Amino acid sequence: MRVWGRFAISLGILLAAGIFALRGAWPWPGAHRTTFSLPELFRETVDTLRRGETLSDLFVRQGLPGFALSQIGVTQGFNPRRLRPGLVFTFRRRLSDSIPTRVMFRSAPQERTALHLLGDGWYPVPEPIRWRAEPMVLEGTITSSLYDALNLATADTILAPEDRVRLAWDLADVFAWQVDFSRDVRSGDRFQVLAERLISDDGEVRYGRVLASQLVIGGAPYSAYRFKLADGSAGFFDANGRSLRRTFLLAPVQFRRISSLPSSGRFHPILGIVRKHEGTDYAADPGTPVMAAGDGVVVRREWTGGFGNFIELRHANGIVTRYGHLQDYAAKLSIGQHIHQGEVIGYVGSTGLATGPHLHYEFRINGVARPPSSADLGSGEQVPLAQDRDFDRERARLAMMLSHPAGAGRSIASGTLPRSTTN
Repeated sequence: MRVWGRFAISLGILLAAGIFALRGAWPWPGAHRTTFSLPELFRETVDTLRRGETLSDLFVRQGLPGFALSQIGVTQGFNPRRLRPGLVFTFRRRLSDSIPTRVMFRSAPQERTALHLLGDGWYPVPEPIRWRAEPMVLEGTITSSLYDALNLATADTILAPEDRVRLAWDLADVFAWQVDFSRDVRSGDRFQVLAERLISDDGEVRYGRVLASQLVIGGAPYSAYRFKLADGSAGFFDANGRSLRRTFLLAPVQFRRISSLPSSGRFHPILGIVRKHEGTDYAADPGTPVMAAGDGVVVRREWTGGFGNFIELRHANGIVTRYGHLQDYAAKLSIGQHIHQGEVIGYVGSTGLATGPHLHYEFRINGVARPPSSADLGSGEQVPLAQDRDFDRERARLAMMLSHPAGAGRSIASGTLPRSTTN
């Protein structure tokens, strides 16, 4: 009898639950009806805009009647004729539909464009690409050049070869006032650099920026820490909080190698005689930008017989810098023009008496040629007193990241290190 009673009670509960479920109401609080839905499935096809093709040609190849821009797209100024060959397009279709619902392509380094189908055609929607910064530490020993050492210390999975070139140049730029990488670097010198690589939502990886570095060049230590000042500008400072920036760059060109140092007597390869050489020759690819070594005024921009296309800048305190054998001058460069340090003034060439492309560079004080490294160019400005503590904290944070055990050529795990509030 007890068994039948329990069965009857259970049956009653089930019947009541069924009735409440059909009505959408439940007799106890917190209970609710859950509706399950399956996600919609898509398939994607990738195609490339070929040379000589229009966007309509590409759409036809994908089984569409061609490309027609909606009125919204017209008002937004979208011009499909400006799309360059080689762009990759992704066509997304529902599994239940043969017509794409969305077409995507990379319209800019920081942006992709999604084309959506409306009744009167396709309309473009720009979508910014989100990048997250991930720190990485690289270190190694220099045997031939800074780039070669960085290249050996960095796997393709960390940075692409072209990004490793950018990193090498950026690191040279950080220490451009302290180290002439064409002649100061020796085999056995060491580097350690903390840099950022950027990773997109799609898994793309690219180089970001240098954050800190430590070098040992000729037995001398050099350090650099990126720090943002109160005015919003950012620069590199040594461990004592002094800016690395000086009045003059040690080398005014992105060079391959040094081809001739200053000399009291050098055999001239074209004239075939021994003559005084009062500058430094930097061999570089034709068209390599030549930068102003310091703030100054253009006093000469002319053709000279021996130095070909030639520029002379006058600086403060009786200092003059000269740049010879240029392929060409920077656009609109004129006599009397004020120039800022690092501004491009010309391009490496082989004009005049030159056997190959190179820059002839002279640094003169009161009319006497001198090596830039021998001149007293002053010391960098100190971090403002009001930001002393901020700099100390940031330097300590970056120094800790440099010594992180992730090791050379490996990225530091995100979220394991303190984040900066000043950069």
